[in-house]
Amino acid sequence: MILLEGPLAAGKTTLTQGIARGLGVSEPVTSPTYTIVSEYPGRLILYHVDLYRIHDEEEFLQLGLEEVFGGDGVCVIEWPERAGSELPDAAMRIRLHANRDGSRSIDVPGCLNPSQVR
Repeated sequence: MILLEGPLAAGKTTLTQGIARGLGVSEPVTSPTYTIVSEYPGRLILYHVDLYRIHDEEEFLQLGLEEVFGGDGVCVIEWPERAGSELPDAAMRIRLHANRDGSRSIDVPGCLNPSQVR
């Protein structure tokens, strides 16, 4: 499970498209904002979940995503903060930032900053 955090236009769906390409997904990957979950076949199934339209933890629980989370595929979740405390702590958390100059930056908490490596 990969949790993508960041504001609108930070590149969450673009990163998901790269993950899909790495999994051998051949169909176009788009934002599932209106469908909430999209499923893409590849070497592993990619479950692309967008919680932007979910308002709180209770609404998240009503979605019944246990099959997606317990499946054999890769689950990428945009706007994970909308799920409250219902997502596993062991998930990989990635924070994306849209910079003023139009570039993007990525933070992966728990990974060393390249400047810290000697």
